[in-house]
Amino acid sequence: MTKTAIYPGSFDPPTRGHLDLIERASTLFDHLIVGVGVNTTKTPFISNEDRVAALTELVEPFPNVTVETFEGLLVTFARSRDCRILVRGLRAVTDFDYEFRVALANRQLAPEIETAFLLAREEYSFLASSVVREVAMLGGDLSHFVPPVVEKLILAQLSP
Repeated sequence: MTKTAIYPGSFDPPTRGHLDLIERASTLFDHLIVGVGVNTTKTPFISNEDRVAALTELVEPFPNVTVETFEGLLVTFARSRDCRILVRGLRAVTDFDYEFRVALANRQLAPEIETAFLLAREEYSFLASSVVREVAMLGGDLSHFVPPVVEKLILAQLSP
C-alpha cells in the first residue's frame, strides 16, 4: 500500500522552513503532495501560479514530491487523492494550539485521516511567511529566509 501524505499551506511565500519540512517529510512517505491552498477571500502576496511554479522547481530533487493547488476543505482534497495523512509543521507552542484545533476539526470531518506533526528545525523555528513579507516590504535581506527562486519572485513583486 502506498502511503501518500499532503503537506498543505498557503506558502505565501515559500520559505526555507517549508522546504526543510518538505525534504524531511519526503523521506517518511511514498508520495508527498505539497497542497497549495487557494483562499479566495484573501489577496495573495505572490500569485498562486508563481507559488506553484516556485515550489515545483524547489521540489525537483525529490522524485516522490508533487505540487498541486486545491480549493475548499483540505479533507475533501485529501480524500480525492486517496490520502490519509496530513503533515503539519510546528514552530512553537502557539502553532500547536492552532494546529491542534484544526486537526480535531479535520478528525470530526474525516476520521480516517490522521495529522502528523513535524517539529521545525531550530534555525527555522521563528520563520513564517508573514515575517518574510514584512522583511521584504522593509527592504531587508531575504537570503536567509527564502531560496533564490523565491527571493527573485518577491523582488519582482515589490518592484514598481
